[in-house]
Parts: sequence; structure tokens; C-alpha cells
Amino acid sequence: MKDLKDKVIIVAGANGLIGKEIVKELYEREAKVVSADISFKTAFHPDGKATFRLDLSDNASIEALVDFTLASYGRIDGLINAAYPRTKDWGKYRFEETPFRHWKENVELQLNSVFYLDQKVLDVMKRQKFGSIVNFGSIYGIVGNDFTIYEDYGGTSPVEYCAIKGGIINFTRYLASYFGKYNIRVNCVCPGGIWDHQREEFLKNYNHRCPMKRMGNPDDIAPLCLFLVSDGAKYITGQIIAADGGWTAI
Repeated sequence: MKDLKDKVIIVAGANGLIGKEIVKELYEREAKVVSADISFKTAFHPDGKATFRLDLSDNASIEALVDFTLASYGRIDGLINAAYPRTKDWGKYRFEETPFRHWKENVELQLNSVFYLDQKVLDVMKRQKFGSIVNFGSIYGIVGNDFTIYEDYGGTSPVEYCAIKGGIINFTRYLASYFGKYNIRVNCVCPGGIWDHQREEFLKNYNHRCPMKRMGNPDDIAPLCLFLVSDGAKYITGQIIAADGGWTAI
């Protein structure tokens, strides 16, 4: 993917598990990266390694990210929307116990922020008449949850997660259809489970269920994201691509 050299790519959630790997691989290909994350300080680096403190709960912060990128580089070639914001009580509740407040807060953080960030970036890309966006869905936006993988330890999967990711998937299709005539591409990557020191019982059940018999790693996901913002994917839009070791195939 030599064509990523000097492309201006925003990575939202750049300090996350997958986001870090995406940024690393973009640097290796000499892209100009704006790494956006709530844990960063805003700083411009002439070597193409700018950082931005992005608070996805604040629309003004999203607007400022777009302005910062334009002021720094003059354009936006791509956005990789890898952020995964969530409340502190994420994963705590079973469906019957889920407070409506918890549902609303996480939909606001995860789904509504994708809408607003995409909208602001697409406004720029529409004027440019080019650009590529990669949103992040999940296997649980494509298929129903397999709750048997949590049974050994009484765990669960948050109900709002499937709704949020399913929403992002069809939102991606809408954007691809709407903005295709402006030479803008919008696709959605749907990772399977990513290894992050999960408990042994979960890992055993997940790996048994997955055709490739393992969880994913960040470097299983990042190359797909880079491909989708590269010119090698110049005729690919509106696609929902699972990188899941075969989970959604069975």
C-alpha cells in the first residue's frame, strides 16, 4: 500500500487496542496521521505525527478535530473511526437489569458520536470530492450473540452493543449510497473478539466456537483498515467486512 504515503488520515481512538496498531502501520507507510484520543494532548508535528485530544462526548471537540486537521494539512483523505468510548459500568448489566440511563449514555457515546464525526468529516470530503471513511461495527452487529461463551462464569454481553453496532453497519450503507457520487467511499470493518487478557473460561469457549480457534489480534484488523483507505480499494464502498476468524460463517 505505497499509495498511503502522504495521505492525511484521522484515526479516532488512536490509543485503543486496535487504534495503536492502525497508527503504527500508517506511520510505516509514511501517511500523515492525526491520532485522536481523549488520552492525548493536542500537538502538531511537521513529520506527519499530529495528536489531538478528542472527547467524543463533546460535539465542539469533534468540530475542533476537523478544524485542526484542515489547519495542519489542508485536507482529509481518510477517517478511521476506531474509537470505543463507554461508561464505567459497561458490561455490568444483564438485559433485564439494564437501566435506561445506561442504554442512553452508551448510545450517545458510541453511535451518536459516529454520526457527528462522520457528518463533519464528510462535509469536508464533499467539498474536496474525494475521501474514504472506515467505521467500526462488530460480529454482534451482523449476527446474534452466542451467550454460551459466558455461561461458565455468569458473564454477559451488553444489550446496547448489538444495537449500536447494527446501527453503525446500516448507517455505513446509507452514507456509501448518499456520497458515492462525490467520489467518497464509506465501509465498515467488523472485528471478531480481540484478545485482551480475557478470563480463561471465556477464552476456552470463544476459541472452541471460532473456526480459526483463536481470538483476533490488532494486527489482524489494522491491515484491512489501511487497505480500505488506500487507492487499492478505490471501487469498494458500502461494504461490511468481517475480520473474525470465520465466526460469522457458521
